[in-house]
Amino acid sequence: MLHYGKVPASLERSGKIGIGVDYGTSNTAAAVFDGQRVHLVKLESQSGIMPTAVYINREFSASVGQQAVDNYIKANQGRKVELSAEVLGEARTSTGQIDYGTNLPTEADTNLVYGQSFQDASMPGRLFRGVKRLLGSKSNERIMVFERPFRLVALVTPILLRVYKCLQQTISNVESADSTYYTPDHACIGHPVNFEGQDSEHNQIALERLQEAFGHAGIKHRNLFAEPNAAVMSYLVSQDNVQAEVILTVDFGGGTLDLCMLAEQDGAYEVIATHGVGLGGDHIDQALFRSLLFPLMGKGERWQREVEGRHIETLFPFESFEELIINWTVSYMLNQNEYLTPVRDMMSKGGAAAEKFERLYDLITQNYSYQVFQRLKECKEMLSTQEEALLDIPEINVSLTLTRQHFNELIAQQLTLFSKAVSDTLEKAGLTDKEVSLVIRTGGSCLIHAVTQILEQRFTGRVVEHDPFTSVAAGLAIADYQMQSRQA
Repeated sequence: MLHYGKVPASLERSGKIGIGVDYGTSNTAAAVFDGQRVHLVKLESQSGIMPTAVYINREFSASVGQQAVDNYIKANQGRKVELSAEVLGEARTSTGQIDYGTNLPTEADTNLVYGQSFQDASMPGRLFRGVKRLLGSKSNERIMVFERPFRLVALVTPILLRVYKCLQQTISNVESADSTYYTPDHACIGHPVNFEGQDSEHNQIALERLQEAFGHAGIKHRNLFAEPNAAVMSYLVSQDNVQAEVILTVDFGGGTLDLCMLAEQDGAYEVIATHGVGLGGDHIDQALFRSLLFPLMGKGERWQREVEGRHIETLFPFESFEELIINWTVSYMLNQNEYLTPVRDMMSKGGAAAEKFERLYDLITQNYSYQVFQRLKECKEMLSTQEEALLDIPEINVSLTLTRQHFNELIAQQLTLFSKAVSDTLEKAGLTDKEVSLVIRTGGSCLIHAVTQILEQRFTGRVVEHDPFTSVAAGLAIADYQMQSRQA
């Protein structure tokens, strides 16, 4: 059993190092532990936090991290989508006469048979984010990229190759009594309690794919470790003396909410319950987009037009735009005439509605969805520390003040799901709120004021914040160090 707490003296200065990699839905982080100190790996030029993103251009060259996002935005801003039909086969028509040499009908014409128009001929590259969500799905073994099938593993590997390269640079700077062991060919890999998926095998499938990707990136020796368990391990190692019989860890990140309950036994901690649900900061951002911005882009407006000589009035079909808008990596698909024609028609009619559809038109034609989501995230972050924040989106001419109270009302459904997940974890452990000695909250979404309030109200005076974005990577490195040292 791993030691949750200070590293035992027998393991310190063992000549080993621990390596932890937190491949997240939204961001990726990595750390190295030398027995006394955690070293965060710099994955970006100015940061240890790297967006979990891969961009593949038409030459099948991949860029990762923030560069991948930047390449996608630059390539698609203002680009017109040009869809072409897929050729399914050939159809031959007959003249009705018989060729007496072959006894077959004579051919009059040959035509290509086309399928649904779905190929974007002018697309310069594909951006992939949130691939972690697909890892547990049987039906998503391969994804087509420019008519070439890519396994999901192949979309994860480029990110891990960057991690491996940066690990080498970090390790070379770590002092050691025995540098012969300093190689990043081993690591502790973090994983959520439950990957997203509907079937009972989704966790096993996801872990197999994740391990394979790490192997392709050069990590030959791999240990799996639950992310909330890693978070509590890094907290306990960072503290001088923790007096807590029962600890609840709440890891609320961009894609998932993971919880872990530990109980003290014989001077160490043992995991007694874990729980995980598909709820994260990305879901909250999408809820804000729907509630705050959809009405400012034409949702709910009436559409009057002439159809075959008749005057028709209906609701504008905004629902056909919604999913493409809030999934910004594919929102460029809206830049087609079937979407733009009705938007232009609404703009031409003037009035208050025209201004709304001008926003929608700019969002589509300039591919502004990513920038809008960034503004929403910034506003959400400001509300973690202040009562109101300005949501300023100059790209689509939106500026409004959002109060914390209104924000909480908009995400009420997500807050209810969060509270239920905490209750479900306690039920699994067979404990009540009062029996929990310490609550460790981590992950970016745990910074949301309403989330902290839910925890404080249930566990008054027992909640601490711990390194929201790097605690898991640090804990994974510590866990790997203990595993490496015990094997020495």
